[in-house]
Amino acid sequence: RIYDQFGLKTDVILGESFYRDKVDQVYAELAKHKLAEESEGALVVWHEEEPRFSRDAETKMPFIVRKKDGSSNYASTDLATLLYRTEHFKADEIVYVTDGRQQDHFHQLFLTGDKWFKASGRKLPRLRHVWFGTILGEDGKAIKTKSGEPVRLQELIDQAEKLAFEAVTSKNPDVPEAERKAIGKAIGVAAMRYADLSSNRTMDYTFSWGKLLAFEGNTAPYLMYAVVRVRSIFRKSGLAVGQGEEGATDPETPAEIALARKLLAFTAALDQALEELRPHHLCTYLHELAAAYGTFYAADSVIVDDPAVKARRLMLCSRTCSVMETGLRLLGIEPVERM
Repeated sequence: RIYDQFGLKTDVILGESFYRDKVDQVYAELAKHKLAEESEGALVVWHEEEPRFSRDAETKMPFIVRKKDGSSNYASTDLATLLYRTEHFKADEIVYVTDGRQQDHFHQLFLTGDKWFKASGRKLPRLRHVWFGTILGEDGKAIKTKSGEPVRLQELIDQAEKLAFEAVTSKNPDVPEAERKAIGKAIGVAAMRYADLSSNRTMDYTFSWGKLLAFEGNTAPYLMYAVVRVRSIFRKSGLAVGQGEEGATDPETPAEIALARKLLAFTAALDQALEELRPHHLCTYLHELAAAYGTFYAADSVIVDDPAVKARRLMLCSRTCSVMETGLRLLGIEPVERM
């Protein structure tokens, strides 16, 4: 249900048990290439080049690939998974998404995988660990319910949709209830998603309903409303987005030039987000673009008598709408027609 609400789908799901019969190959190859050794009955890998993972470390942290009772663990199944994905899916890149507490595990996994694949003549895919911080309550501690239990995501989604519906109703009570509910649902889910993606993933952030659903600041409602405002110009003019640009001249006013320059920065922001696997770079850009559009909208009237001026300002509006909607959809947020 949650995956459906967020528009998520998976192509293949293979649980840990799928790899249980594949770990023996891992043990055999690591031993064959003298990468693993017996230690107190367990099969372990040391990484002498990393002081924390070496035999000489004050606190011993070997990479245990087989427990002393002979059973497998996360290390062994993760190595088996790495091999399977490389051979079966021909993976060029593998991204692991966990919280920050797993950093040591993946550091050792990547070191072991690199040595193993080199020793066995295999090409190692690019391995990346995307780790994230903690969501905090307004008391500065990990978010919990009043009874001290972890907060369930579905409860947050339901509350976000309820509050968004109330906000839409207060702003547009004349809109049919079914439409207000649909808009509230879209805004609520978008706000939840954006709150997570807009924060630097390796930093903790504070969860706040007031900030989450605000129609100003770096929030999903603010960005979605910016798109609605742009589209309203075309709707009121009887034009489709992209029409009315014939004879447009180059930007001239400071606000026009600033908006045009910000539009040109889209690909750089997207490239940075993709390279670093940090969506907040794209979120920050979209917020800055919405702000640049707001400044332009306040400074320069779009529907004016001069055909050339009107055309270039409609063109800036159209490009803003296109970039904003593309950016939001890349974040998994579907724009709405009105709010």
